[in-house]
Amino acid sequence: MSELTTLLTRDGLALLDEVGPVESSGDVARAVSRLRAAGHSPELVSAVVGQAHLRVKATAKFGEFAERMLFTRAGLEQATRLNVATLHAVRMRRAGITAVTDLGCGIGGDSLAFAGAGLTVTAVDADEVTAGIAAYNLAPFDATVRHGQAEEFLSASGGNVRLPRTESADSSARSAHSRAKRSAADGAVWLDPARRTAGHSETRRLSASDWSPSLDWCFEVARRHPTGIKLGPGLDRDLIPDDVEAQWVSADGSVVELVLWSGALARDSIRRSALVVAGGQTHELTAEADAEDAPVRELGAFVHEPNGAVIRARLIGDAARMLDAGMLDEQIAYLTGDAAVTSPFVQSFRVRETMPAHPKTINAALRANDIGRLEIKKRGMDIDPAAFRKKLTLKGSQQATLILTRTLAGRVAILADRV
Repeated sequence: MSELTTLLTRDGLALLDEVGPVESSGDVARAVSRLRAAGHSPELVSAVVGQAHLRVKATAKFGEFAERMLFTRAGLEQATRLNVATLHAVRMRRAGITAVTDLGCGIGGDSLAFAGAGLTVTAVDADEVTAGIAAYNLAPFDATVRHGQAEEFLSASGGNVRLPRTESADSSARSAHSRAKRSAADGAVWLDPARRTAGHSETRRLSASDWSPSLDWCFEVARRHPTGIKLGPGLDRDLIPDDVEAQWVSADGSVVELVLWSGALARDSIRRSALVVAGGQTHELTAEADAEDAPVRELGAFVHEPNGAVIRARLIGDAARMLDAGMLDEQIAYLTGDAAVTSPFVQSFRVRETMPAHPKTINAALRANDIGRLEIKKRGMDIDPAAFRKKLTLKGSQQATLILTRTLAGRVAILADRV
């Protein structure tokens, strides 16, 4: 952090703009040599070159905005992609929100989208240097950045986050959720609690206190204010309150987050959502609750692999019914059917042939089909795809997908083509 403190000066920032993009390890070595030869301190050179390299990496998340932003390695890794953060901002605007308090703002990724959408932003982070970076990133916008703990900041402000206007006394018996829905909400809270990982096994089941701020505190805030809580997509579902909308988000094939929406930000009659962002388009599957699974059926002409957000949201059954498909196995997230249809919520494969999942049998099929490039997918079988690939002979000119899984007929290998 001392390097970043050195960078956050007029001379440091000017030198960063002068250096320009640093992409490869060769670029790093050349930039370091040039700056050291010019007489700059090792600490400043390290900060400037490291930051220039982070800006290049950040382009995948922030596009051209990365060229004028500052980052920490952890902050960039944890930051919301700008196209996904924009969707958060759109939801805020559609709910009538005009001001957002971003508690745990990090480098300001979500706040950047909120402010860019015209919302008034107050951003808070517990780390002083990170808050300074957020202030730099948000400088062109209507945003105020504060250094402090989320709990202390909200307590000190008296909960003043420009809340929905209160209703008349004769409606006081309505629930807090209904009041938030029916009032003209103009202020909201955005929370991005950090996991407390020190001394914890990554495999043990986490409790609500394993976040900072704790999930219990976050959920209490969500009961009082329109709130969005950004969490990891693998959150234990038993921790999700009954009165929020849970939305799992997939971006370009990866499930990147779970957001819990409350109050005016939660939509009526929706408790489960799978939002798929791909190729500049968005598609959403929603339901009032977890969907009932489709019946298991025999392998058909197509295998469909549900998007990870659909799986996490437990809406596989709804996706299956959209495709007139069934489950390959009641414990495995593969669907199958004969209808030549697909959807943005699944990746579809046209079945060529099936065979026992033995390398010798599979190799014979690969030779017969002239397969030289093979994608291997597996579910429900204790197989390492990388190790299994070494047992296969790939010398042909064609490509295909090999799906190793369980069906009603037992363990099988399915040779297929992506649709």
